[in-house]
Amino acid sequence: MSQKKVATVLASMLLLSMPLVGCNSQGTAPAQNNQSSGGNTASSGSSSGGGGEKILIATQSPLSGSQSAIGDAIKTGAGFAIEKRKEEFKQLGFDLQLFPQDDQADPKIGVSNAEMLVANPDVLGVVGHFNTGVAIPSSVKYESGSLVMVSPANSGVTLTEEGKKTVHRICARDDAQGPKGAKYAKEKLGVKSVFLIHDKTAYGQGLVDQVKAQFEKDGIQVLGYEGVNQGEKDYNFVVNTAVASKPDMIYFGGIYPEAGIIIKQAREKGYTGMFMGGDGIDSPDLIKIAGAAAEGVYLTALAGDAKQSEEGRKWAEEYEKAMGKKPGTYSDYAYESANVILDGLAAAIEENGGKKPTREQVLEKVHNTKEYQGKFVKVTFDAKGDNQYADVFMYKFEKEGTAFIEKIQ
Repeated sequence: MSQKKVATVLASMLLLSMPLVGCNSQGTAPAQNNQSSGGNTASSGSSSGGGGEKILIATQSPLSGSQSAIGDAIKTGAGFAIEKRKEEFKQLGFDLQLFPQDDQADPKIGVSNAEMLVANPDVLGVVGHFNTGVAIPSSVKYESGSLVMVSPANSGVTLTEEGKKTVHRICARDDAQGPKGAKYAKEKLGVKSVFLIHDKTAYGQGLVDQVKAQFEKDGIQVLGYEGVNQGEKDYNFVVNTAVASKPDMIYFGGIYPEAGIIIKQAREKGYTGMFMGGDGIDSPDLIKIAGAAAEGVYLTALAGDAKQSEEGRKWAEEYEKAMGKKPGTYSDYAYESANVILDGLAAAIEENGGKKPTREQVLEKVHNTKEYQGKFVKVTFDAKGDNQYADVFMYKFEKEGTAFIEKIQ
């Protein structure tokens, strides 16, 4: 064969092969953590069945910075669920993987991560966030890409009031947490006056506003309502005012790094009254920051104590063995959130004839979750994405950590 004919044949073969590039609707090479894959932002449908196709379940939580303790617990809880079900999805023909993202408790980074997740067609679900102020703007991106989100921890009311079908949470909202905490303070602790402090975030201020409304409704005297900035190391300017007003209780709406400083400084100034906060202060790191001053602090939590039952204790042992660390705050609810997504994913695969489903198909199955019975929570989503079975619990800090008191009725 002449060189001219060889060249012609090779050119023809090249032209025939070109349309095959990008025919797989799963997109290009997989993304690495916190990097965009460059894939299109459309739903991740597939024209072929399993065969080891990758499916990524992402987490979004703070993995660095002052809130990383809870952020890591969320990531690891979801990771435990995925590890336990990898073989199940392997049998279906899929390679199930955790895809953790560090939102750094920063709305801008959360949104940037969300854009990357939407652009990666292998991502079919998100467990997160921890901060409502990060979840709300990030959810705009999830909605644009039909990417389902199930949160173990976001309690801010606004999150599910904006009409986004992709947004779900298995925990209670602040309009349940706040009033129940305030009622408990009055009825069980005998509180008659309170000083309110919040961290100016969507979560912290939103929670305190709910608490304030209930206290005022119940005739509790509100002696002050002040905001502080996250990340500062000294809150004496507001602590002095709070202590001088001599309230029965100082209530803080925010996260544990700021709460620890405020509690410690108030005790140093001789305050002997009670402290209470929401689920944002639920971390062993509060004790590291406040020291002995943390003892006796009350907090409302959105997850019960996993170790209250034999089944829960067995799960915690399994978790530590598999993940190399003890379960942390929201590990159990992140585990349940991931399983709600995985149940929806499995149902969507079955309905799609064993092929990789679209995001819309996964979203539809998750959104229609009814009577899911996990180890720690029961889940039925209403039209807004809120869990009809969500509860609120009361805990108290002791020397070694938090002690479970009861479910608040």
